[in-house]
Amino acid sequence: MTQTTNRFKPTYAGEPLPEIKIFTHRLLSADTTEKVLNELIKIPHIRQMNIHGEYLPPKVKSGPHTGIEVNHPERKTVKFGNQEILLTNMVGSFFVEVESKDFVDEVMAGVTEVCEKLLPFGYNIDVGRYSKYKPTLTDYMRC
Repeated sequence: MTQTTNRFKPTYAGEPLPEIKIFTHRLLSADTTEKVLNELIKIPHIRQMNIHGEYLPPKVKSGPHTGIEVNHPERKTVKFGNQEILLTNMVGSFFVEVESKDFVDEVMAGVTEVCEKLLPFGYNIDVGRYSKYKPTLTDYMRC
């Protein structure tokens, strides 16, 4: 499951923009995820952020208890900037899209600082392109 938070309306930029992938060594609690997101949004030159992790379903999908609500303590609303978002995942990775190749080092320094401060159990950071940046055939077939 993916949740996207946009500072600006994302459009195809004419080229694949770089992304910084933060892969945590543990799945994060909702509180830690909220802290990381609120620190990352302060970094300039970030175009958008995507989070990925283990899905927390609202109801049991199969088996003898199908349809019963799952009251997972980590499935809750978090405050992100000035909005509230229902967190439906235990987050394990963040994908931070940078506005331009020129700002990668600056954003990387900010991201590393945030990770050092809030992720004491460890993480990996890579730079590349991990998400689609323009529509593919599958997107056109869904219409």
